[in-house]
Amino acid sequence: MGNYLTSGMEENLKKNQEFMHRINMERQIQLQYQMQERQMAMQIARSRDTCLWFTTFYVVAAAGLGSGFRRTKRPYLLIPLVPLTFVTLYYWDLAYGNKIHRIRMEAEHIMTHEQDSLEWPCGLPTPSSIDLGRLDVEEKKKMHPSLFA
Repeated sequence: MGNYLTSGMEENLKKNQEFMHRINMERQIQLQYQMQERQMAMQIARSRDTCLWFTTFYVVAAAGLGSGFRRTKRPYLLIPLVPLTFVTLYYWDLAYGNKIHRIRMEAEHIMTHEQDSLEWPCGLPTPSSIDLGRLDVEEKKKMHPSLFA
């Protein structure tokens, strides 16, 4: 009788552990996804800020160069506007256009058609290689404590 109850409890314990493991994995995946979203939002915000500052610089430079051209009638004063225009348009596309979507599409293409480009040197880290690295750092700390203080 006790054997039957014990096996039922062990089975329930095993199911519960599997359920908790699955929930833990789902939470970890969701955490990583949300962190990636936040990093991407920060990158877009940074691009928009850079775009604002660079556009302001472009407008001031264009006004100054245009004013100099009107006074002197020398066309070489307008030459710096060519690269400045390209850089400004690049930042506008990155900040407010669909450049992020084009980058994502290219990344998806690379992931599906160029898998060999994504392989890590020496493959994935293993628990033994991580422990070996940790032991190596500990050994270096013993030999040169002033470098790791």
